[in-house]
Amino acid sequence: MTVIVRDFRAADAAAVAEARRSAFPYLVTTPRTVAWEVASAPEARRYRLLVAEADGRVVGSCELGLFPDAHGEGPDVACANTSVRADARGRGAGSALVTAAEEYAAGLGAAKVFAWTLDEPASLAFAERRGYRRSRSSRIQRLDLARAVLPPPAADALPDGVELRTAADLADDPRPLYETDVAVMADEPADVLEGRMPYAEWLARTWDHPALDHELTSLAVVDGRVAAFSLAHTDGRGRYWSGMTGTLRAYRGRGLARLAKTHSLRRARAAGCAEAFTGNDSENGPMLAINARLGYAGACVERRYVRELRP
Repeated sequence: MTVIVRDFRAADAAAVAEARRSAFPYLVTTPRTVAWEVASAPEARRYRLLVAEADGRVVGSCELGLFPDAHGEGPDVACANTSVRADARGRGAGSALVTAAEEYAAGLGAAKVFAWTLDEPASLAFAERRGYRRSRSSRIQRLDLARAVLPPPAADALPDGVELRTAADLADDPRPLYETDVAVMADEPADVLEGRMPYAEWLARTWDHPALDHELTSLAVVDGRVAAFSLAHTDGRGRYWSGMTGTLRAYRGRGLARLAKTHSLRRARAAGCAEAFTGNDSENGPMLAINARLGYAGACVERRYVRELRP
């Protein structure tokens, strides 16, 4: 198999989405989201999407770029996430993509590169052979939404002062969700701590994300403030992904994240979603507990790896 690595073209969107779903079956990925990622990436990220073509067919891809404004790290930290179709592995596509990605990152001045991979023997061995060392992990969980026994609607049993709404209710002014999202993100476990995302970038990267379903994204509002929320991504194929669920520090311990996520899941099932997926850092005990109570079961584990590109 002769492998060619080149830059993404618009006509590749469907093949890249298919390759990603083959490599990571739980992802909510569509041709539209693939094309959007390329078109909307902030300039500071120096984003690039590489594809591996073998015998005229796209068999894999690697999305890469810089972490801009990383606290204590500077803009010289890169990420490069590679996926190869299950039926094309072991033939050089992954190696060709990773080599090209590392060369690009080094050319940008990156001192290190982070990458996610499945926590399974072949993938881990591949990363470690290339000089990557293990970092944190993330647990991917699945809920059979069509059959799940979800808590009943809470309209008559909400805590005093709490309302359940959707992101669609903020169509004229989504800033309240932005303020809560960026505050919650600052508390997320991470290898690299990025700066506060500007509102305009949040609108472009989060609010306008083509997979974000405003009607299924739920908010727990207390005294007019978004105290907790659960972002919902869907792919039109019956799959739902929790983009982010969180609660402001001042409102934690009241069950608001669980209320918001349950509300979102009920609406998603009513809208025809049959499978729900979510990913949580392995150290995020509170969110793992919420998902366990909702009936999620482990699907797989992803492992974060890092390689130093220069001393």
